[in-house]
Amino acid sequence: MLKPGFDTELPLIEDLHPEETAEKTVIPKIRAKIRFDYKGKSRPARFFFGGKNSEEVADELREQQAALWRNVPLQGIMIEKIDLGDIYFVYDEEADDEVAFAPLELEVVADSLWFLVRFAVREEFRRLRIIEPPDLTLSLQEMEQIFFEVHNQTTSQFLQRLKRYAE
Repeated sequence: MLKPGFDTELPLIEDLHPEETAEKTVIPKIRAKIRFDYKGKSRPARFFFGGKNSEEVADELREQQAALWRNVPLQGIMIEKIDLGDIYFVYDEEADDEVAFAPLELEVVADSLWFLVRFAVREEFRRLRIIEPPDLTLSLQEMEQIFFEVHNQTTSQFLQRLKRYAE
């Protein structure tokens, strides 16, 4: 014999209505377009061959980076599309010459806003445009994570540049 109250069947969790279950917050994925402009610095010829003008260097650098974006996975980021723009030239007063820039535009889907920070701290970064969602609200914790990620990424970029120039 069962105690009173144990003879009734309880509904399964799947049978409960959504308003009765714990409230689940769905975090929307963020779709964005990110533009990089890769600068080409001309290399003089060595032993009568091997020299490249700034346009060739910029295009080569952009192709290398596009291959990296295609083949190297990034946590929290899915690269959907890579567009290569037309190379353009800007006069550089320091070099007293025209310098070529090769644009590359990535269309990405990020799990969170702070995953996009790693793009914004790069030297080649020019623009980030958020396509979806149209409205985005951040909690205090998310804002703290973004600022922490900005700090980490800028520190690591600074240390990489120091190491590169120290060699």
